Amino acid sequence: MLNEPLNQCCFAAISLICKDMWSDLNNKVILVTGTGAGIGNALVKQLASVGATVIAVARNEEQLKELASHDTKRILTLQVDLTSWQGVRQALSTVPQLDGLVNNAGVAIIKPFEELTEQDFDTHFDVNIKAVFNVTQALLPKLRNGSSIVNVSSIAATRSFAGHTAYSATKAALDSLTRSLALELGARNIRVNTVNPTVVLTKMGRDNWSDPAKSGPLLAHIPLQRFCEVHEVVDAIGYLLSNKSSFVNGHHINLEGGYAVS
Repeated sequence: MLNEPLNQCCFAAISLICKDMWSDLNNKVILVTGTGAGIGNALVKQLASVGATVIAVARNEEQLKELASHDTKRILTLQVDLTSWQGVRQALSTVPQLDGLVNNAGVAIIKPFEELTEQDFDTHFDVNIKAVFNVTQALLPKLRNGSSIVNVSSIAATRSFAGHTAYSATKAALDSLTRSLALELGARNIRVNTVNPTVVLTKMGRDNWSDPAKSGPLLAHIPLQRFCEVHEVVDAIGYLLSNKSSFVNGHHINLEGGYAVS
């Protein structure tokens, strides 16, 4: 009982920080890739709800229409196939000046190493790393002084998981690209960081990890004994986009419930 007032103060302080973080993004212009579903979709809706103008990039036209219907004023959509180098360049040439960029689009083809095909390999690298390179380079002239770039990576960048050989290689490359860009773009006052979650409970994540025989061994190594929720990734991205992280550059925020210390 003696700790209850202290706990209430802590929760109040955390709530105030989160509120300030999101309010800091009011009137900002942010581009997000991979917005058809999951993390990207939830992030766009959250950013629009706090007054940001969001350019939502995805390949699926119907998903973009559904997303735009949530806020026709603040959610602008751009249908792009990120595997097309010139297509990306052409589409992004119409984008206005930006305060933030979130490279969220990604693919994961989970197979044993010996079953991975050349197409599987190319698909991973085309979307998970080449597209990030292309989008970021194409948008660099559009990024304002003080902008923030957030790349959505994974703890698979530094940890090994069965069936993730190609996926893990691309996320390790993404983390390396992030550090290099943090160094090169820092002089322009542009920060570059990643969020690195474990399994995220999107619809796909729930479907893929619903079998206790599969999820149990991984959960046994997570002290919090659960996987990451979508809103927890969204909050971490919001922090890195906001001025609350103004001196955070070239870092990887692990969202893994203590997996690394187990």
